[in-house]
Amino acid sequence: MLKGVLQGMILQLIEHKEMYGYEITRKLNQLGFTGIVEGTVYTVLVRLEKNKLVDVVKKPSDMGPPRKFYTLNDKGKEELMRFWEKWAFLSERIEQIRNEGEE
Repeated sequence: MLKGVLQGMILQLIEHKEMYGYEITRKLNQLGFTGIVEGTVYTVLVRLEKNKLVDVVKKPSDMGPPRKFYTLNDKGKEELMRFWEKWAFLSERIEQIRNEGEE
């Protein structure tokens, strides 16, 4: 189930601020998603870039090669809005199913 929502979570994170891949992974880990590894995040970032949902800028790094920083563009913002609409629908229906047993 997490795979289905990971793209939306990453879009939401980079909507707040420009981030690079490892930073996104660390943030997700800090939020309790400890099973998410860098490779999984990079796979999603490549897909976001390929689908032109993010803008990418390479910046020098003190730690090694340049890093790719991701920001949300207009198409990405539309995708993020669709994600939250789907999430609200799904959440509402799951809650409905949960409460049917209590009636």
